[in-house]
Amino acid sequence: MPRRALALIGLAAWIGLLAATPWIADNYTVRVAITIAMFSAMALSWNFIGGFTGYPSFSTAAFFGIGCYVGALAQRNGVPMVLAWTLATVSVALFAAALGAIILRLKGHYFAIGSIAVVEVVRLIVSSWGSVTGGGDGLNVPLLQGSPDWVAAKVLYVMLAIMLAAFAATVLVDRGRLGFGLRCINQNEDAADMVGIDTTRFKIAAYALSALFCGTVGAVYASWVGYIDPTDSFSILLTVKVPVMALLGGAGTVFGPVVGAGVFVLLEEFFWANFLEWNRAILGGIIVFLIFFLPGGILRLDYRRLLRRTLRQRETGQKSPEAAE
Repeated sequence: MPRRALALIGLAAWIGLLAATPWIADNYTVRVAITIAMFSAMALSWNFIGGFTGYPSFSTAAFFGIGCYVGALAQRNGVPMVLAWTLATVSVALFAAALGAIILRLKGHYFAIGSIAVVEVVRLIVSSWGSVTGGGDGLNVPLLQGSPDWVAAKVLYVMLAIMLAAFAATVLVDRGRLGFGLRCINQNEDAADMVGIDTTRFKIAAYALSALFCGTVGAVYASWVGYIDPTDSFSILLTVKVPVMALLGGAGTVFGPVVGAGVFVLLEEFFWANFLEWNRAILGGIIVFLIFFLPGGILRLDYRRLLRRTLRQRETGQKSPEAAE
C-alpha cells in the first residue's frame, strides 16, 4: 500500500479518536483533544509560509489575537456567533495580505525579526485602545450555550472542522500551481522570479493562508474561554510553539504539521502532569534534541533505512564473536 494511502488512513483514525473523546473520556481528555485540533490547524496554517515558502514567520500570535478580538467585539455588538467567526477569518486574511505586501520585501532573519515586531505592535495597539478593546483589563465574550460537556464537544468538533479545512487547503496547495511556485521560491527566489513566477503575489497568498485559519481558531477560542486579554491572545510563546510543531513533524510536508502538533501537545501535557517544576526545561531539551537529530522532521526520517541499519548492526554484532574465534 502506498505511503500516502497509509498516511490518510492514519489521519482518519487519529481524527476519529479525537472526535470520540467526548463519548469515551473525561473533560480533561476532551480539553487535550481540543488543544491538539487547535494547534494542528495553526501548524498547518504556518506551513504555507514557513514550510512551503521557507520564510521564517513568527506572526502567528498576531493573527490568532486579532481573530480573538474581532470575533469577540463582533459578538458583543450583536453579531451571531458563526457570522462573527467568519468576519474574524476574513478580517485576519485581509490584514495579512495587506501586511504581506510590505513585510515580505524582507528576507531571512530580517523577515523573522519583522514578523515578531508585528506581534508586539498589534499587542500594544490593543492594550492601548481601551475604549474599544478593554485594554489591559481584557474583554468578556458571550459564552456558548449549554452544559460544560456539550460546550466542550461542540468546540472540539468546530476545531476539528477547521483542522480538516486547513488540511484540505494544504493538499490543494501541495498539488497545485501555488505549491509549485512556493517551493521554487523556497529553493531559489531569484531563479523563480527569472522563470516567470510572480514571487510577490505567491508570497502574499501564502502569508494570507498562514493567517486565515489562525483567525478562525482565535475567534472560536475566544467564544470557548469567555474572556480574552492582550497578554494571552498575543503570547510570544504561542508564536514560537506553532513553528516548532510544524518543524517537529516535517515543515513543507502535508501531514507533518498534524503529526508535530499531536506529539508536541501530548509531550507537553505529560511533562506538565509529571514534572510540574521542570516541564518547560525538559520539553525544551527534548524538542531541541529532536530537531537537532531530525532536521527534516519526524515524517522525513527514512525508517526503512534506519531499520535496515539496525538489523545489519545486530547481525554484525552476532557474527563478530565467531569471526574473532
